[in-house]
Amino acid sequence: MSRQYRAVSLISGGLDSMLATKAIMEQGVHVEGINFYTGFCVEGHTHAIRKQGRDKVKRNNSLWVAEQLGIKLHIVDIVEAYKDVVLNPKYGYGANMNPCLDCKIFMVKQAHKWIQAKGFDFIITGEVLGQRPMSQRAAVMPVVARESGAEDLLVRPLSAQNLPPSKPEREGWIDREKLFNFSGRTRKPQMALAAQWGIEDYAQPAGGCCFLTDANYTQKLKDLWAHRPSRDYELDDIMLLKIGRHFRPRPHFKMIASREEGETNFLEGYKNQFTWIKTASCSGPLAILDGDTISDADIELAAQIAAKFSKGRNEASIICKVARPGEDIREISVTPLAGELPNEWIL
Repeated sequence: MSRQYRAVSLISGGLDSMLATKAIMEQGVHVEGINFYTGFCVEGHTHAIRKQGRDKVKRNNSLWVAEQLGIKLHIVDIVEAYKDVVLNPKYGYGANMNPCLDCKIFMVKQAHKWIQAKGFDFIITGEVLGQRPMSQRAAVMPVVARESGAEDLLVRPLSAQNLPPSKPEREGWIDREKLFNFSGRTRKPQMALAAQWGIEDYAQPAGGCCFLTDANYTQKLKDLWAHRPSRDYELDDIMLLKIGRHFRPRPHFKMIASREEGETNFLEGYKNQFTWIKTASCSGPLAILDGDTISDADIELAAQIAAKFSKGRNEASIICKVARPGEDIREISVTPLAGELPNEWIL
């Protein structure tokens, strides 16, 4: 009796990884999923925080995909290890700060280490030849396999028939004829296959699964590095870049102001770490100030900006509560800032 082969599948939460996983499961292979948490993942974070769109179902798509497929999902925190990928990508960045090729190599390398430790046989990804300009071109797909160390234990079921046979195909662990020849940026073949398999609900593609592909997020990250001694970051830094309105009214400090109740609740957790401002005489944002030497004049300016985005923006004066870390809360009265904010303040 032949043994059952075992594979791990990189689960992003999108349709491609879902279909790739199912294609291998259909051949009797035992598959488990793996999802790597970098801190930059779009997956669910801001949707879960913000009250906007509260009527929509909020879910972690990776967990949801695993549930739909009936497989175990391993979520692995790689925040610290991933820093070198972001800061020193061998193959550079894409259109923004996205190190897509280095990222793919890193993810597959981590998966390869995982299968070696767990005694699994091969790795599955949802890559489609030619779908992404940086990491899924024909010329770089062999680079991912080689530099990750996975070599021919990396199977890309959706484009397998367009690529050289992997070891699982050559050795008969899986049937190459039951894999696919998808290529290019069109989603029609995937959608047709999903319909064939009765998959009706899946995450819609929205320009990438990572905040580093987003131009606005990248601008904020570059600003963060420009005003710090080194190009480094902590998890709190990259989480806060996803939240609120960001302003730099003075070179030595930045202001993050909540846009709605969910963000206000989230920023409440940072009041012990940062100087903070909250409109008290009317409804308005909670703002935190990030900087080393924040003066009373800086606080007053930031309070005027916060008041500008409050319900009392047209009032002659607004009362704000303010506090520095370790200090008692006090109240100040400010006039909401009039006119448009200078473009150079807005991040």
